[in-house]
Amino acid sequence: MPLYSFHCAKCDRDFELLVGSDETPVCPTCNGKKLERLMSRVAQPGRSRRFAKAMRARAAREGHLSNFSRSERRR
Repeated sequence: MPLYSFHCAKCDRDFELLVGSDETPVCPTCNGKKLERLMSRVAQPGRSRRFAKAMRARAAREGHLSNFSRSERRR
């Protein structure tokens, strides 16, 4: 499923959703159905590994371990 960015006209919020081809997205905040698909940003090549490492380090400092594999939690 692709990740899409949307803007809700009802509550004026931007959000991202994983949307299948047969699904009709709704706003997770207000359940609005009048959504505008936004242009999604693409990760720059070579930067995503560095970014992921930085985000994992931040999550570890804050105590969020749910996004780590078992082997990474032991470090």
